Amino acid sequence: MDEVFHVPQAQAYCHGRFLQWDPMITTLPGLYLLSVGVVKPAAWLLGWTGSVVCSVGMLRFINLLFSAGNFYLLYLLLFKIHQKNKAVSGFQRILSALTLAAFPTLYFFTFLYYTDPGSVFFTLFSYLMCLYGNHKTSALLGFCGFMFRQTNIVWTVFCAGNVVAEKVNEAWKIELQKKKDEKISSKKGSFSDLTRILQFLVEYLLSPKNLVTLTALTWPYIILVSLFFVFVFINGGIVVGDRSSHEACLHFPQLFYFLSFTLFFSFPHLLTPTKIRKFLLSLRKHPVQYSLVAVISLFLIWKFTYVHKYLLADNRHYTFYVWRKVFQRHELVKYLLVPFYIFAGWSFADTLKSKSIFWILMYFVCLLAVTVPQKLLEFRYFILPFLIYRLNIPFLSLYRQLLELAFYILVNAVTFYLFLNRTFQWENSDEVQRFMW
Repeated sequence: MDEVFHVPQAQAYCHGRFLQWDPMITTLPGLYLLSVGVVKPAAWLLGWTGSVVCSVGMLRFINLLFSAGNFYLLYLLLFKIHQKNKAVSGFQRILSALTLAAFPTLYFFTFLYYTDPGSVFFTLFSYLMCLYGNHKTSALLGFCGFMFRQTNIVWTVFCAGNVVAEKVNEAWKIELQKKKDEKISSKKGSFSDLTRILQFLVEYLLSPKNLVTLTALTWPYIILVSLFFVFVFINGGIVVGDRSSHEACLHFPQLFYFLSFTLFFSFPHLLTPTKIRKFLLSLRKHPVQYSLVAVISLFLIWKFTYVHKYLLADNRHYTFYVWRKVFQRHELVKYLLVPFYIFAGWSFADTLKSKSIFWILMYFVCLLAVTVPQKLLEFRYFILPFLIYRLNIPFLSLYRQLLELAFYILVNAVTFYLFLNRTFQWENSDEVQRFMW
């Protein structure tokens, strides 16, 4: 669908017309610059000439390379994040990496000329370098990711946040040892515990000594984020092209849509009998807190639900049918889904309990930053926050891992079948239309 814009733009760059720009394109030219940087030398080495050099097939091949790289990066990230878990075999890591590489919303665009595989590649590579402490390299890769999609700057902040969360967590553990307070943990606790943790976080970050230490560790990310703000100021916004269709807003229900999306694609992790029993037990223990969450959720849905014109008009996307078949059935449907959202949110948070509270807070802030400002409900926007989440949760049993992979293969088979065989036409156009994410 977007290839009608991306392919001619890349071909213009291939022919040296670097000042030519399609105003309908909203992302920076990272994909086109890298494509030329790969295809042109390859064509020279192999003796290719003519139209084959920057053909659609050759440009799509770039994303095949990115997808192969993504599989390897996912494996390396799983190895690094879970290296202390000796119970996980190498086969399980490979299987989990293969499953995530086959994640339907990402895998579909492996075979088209879209920004998603490259955007994911550079963001994952940046995250990996961050985990190994190579922060200058991480920031440089983060810049590459930003050149593919501007919202990837959030994941640069996430990398810096990883460093900050680690340091704050170390200081928090020392604080606990000093006070010999066994009741508070840096992972999970009561509301009063959370209040004390937040108070400690604020005090830590306001300390000049700590600020100097953190700045010394994260300065490459600070420079990149500063450059981003300069870009936004000069450009007059984050979007470089069609701004009328990509206006930022406070679309809080996007968080609920993301949680539902994650529950669907991670049901072996999140939707189990044990999870449901634990949730119902928690619900009985804390009815006031859950009631408050429900009221806040209802208010956010009431006041901050936006419906983009593309969502209502473009029947090629699956989101069109989700919205029409579910949310447009009745005005009250969006409110009736609140209990489902609360369970999805609880289960989502429960799977992250192995992470420190500071890491969870940092991830949640980045999740809000990357989803809430988006007016359009678009599943592609959920790819990176989903993958970051999925990489950081504990491994499942081999049976559940195989179930997850089988589910992804099935979804991919169905989506490719629909895309290739269930074509249709619009009344006012002779072009063939296809179903896609």
